[in-house]
Amino acid sequence: MGLGVASLKKICQQSVVEIKFKRRNKKLGFPPNRRILCTLNVQLLNGDIGKNILNFVRPTQNPPYNAESKGLVVVWDIIMQNWRAIPAESCEIATFFNLTTKADQAKFFNFFDKVVLKMTASQKKNFIDK
Repeated sequence: MGLGVASLKKICQQSVVEIKFKRRNKKLGFPPNRRILCTLNVQLLNGDIGKNILNFVRPTQNPPYNAESKGLVVVWDIIMQNWRAIPAESCEIATFFNLTTKADQAKFFNFFDKVVLKMTASQKKNFIDK
């Protein structure tokens, strides 16, 4: 599908998004595609849940490159609990929870409690590489 940087950033600011994308730098023995559950929603990340459960940490510095000029969006990876740059041009949105609605907030927290919190390290790896 592919999205522009601005479009992907806006979606991530309003939602928690499951995105599939192509690896920019292919690695021998690793799948060509990756998957991420991510957000840029400041209310979620800066709230108690973001800090205490998602282990959100504010960035201490900007990346050593201009992410936008490379077609990348830097997002908070909920599964790996770290910052990650993803290529907007190869993104395909699999699922999203629009955090501007109470109903989708409840769906996300239910999904997080029942699925994400229970993931083992192996299941996290399988999620990312799927």
